[in-house]
Amino acid sequence: MGIIFYEERDFQGHSYVVTADQPDMHTHLNRCNSIQVESGCWMIYERPHYIGHQYFLKKGEYPNYQQWMGFNDSVKSCCIITPVSSLRIQVYERNDVGGRMTESFCDYPSLCDEFHPKDFQSCHVESGCFMLYEQPNYMGQQYFLNKGEYSDFQQWMNLNDSIKSCRVIASVSQLSCISNSSNSIRELGRISD
Repeated sequence: MGIIFYEERDFQGHSYVVTADQPDMHTHLNRCNSIQVESGCWMIYERPHYIGHQYFLKKGEYPNYQQWMGFNDSVKSCCIITPVSSLRIQVYERNDVGGRMTESFCDYPSLCDEFHPKDFQSCHVESGCFMLYEQPNYMGQQYFLNKGEYSDFQQWMNLNDSIKSCRVIASVSQLSCISNSSNSIRELGRISD
């Protein structure tokens, strides 16, 4: 079926059923205090058009917003996460995808091995999805990037240019493992194809 959003805790009150990407749900929900994911994996966003804090949800029940590590009861957009077969990211030492470039098809536990810590300024996700981390070995704040061009670190909502590791998201099962960590996932916006 998809995902069901409820205005009240414990799956009470007005509900809204979603089966596909929804860029703007503010006319359907005043707030969101519980969610049932009936199938698939989803990213939910604090504001319309895939902006603001984002949260990864897999199949299961979330009786209150603290269960998905939410800061508040605001959920205004969502998208389903689909597995992909091709994966490629290009990371650049300068803004606007400029300067020296390294291309990756696999995980990097330490981008410092390829770049000076302050030299990763922009990237282009050609295919697939990637999780960027503020610390080596996939630790610290996480940033989920879909296909698209990110001309500077502020486009993935990082407060500085500190990205130290990168992980390929090849399947929904990988996202399920990542969601079990204590790190929160954030993204400023989803870049359209």
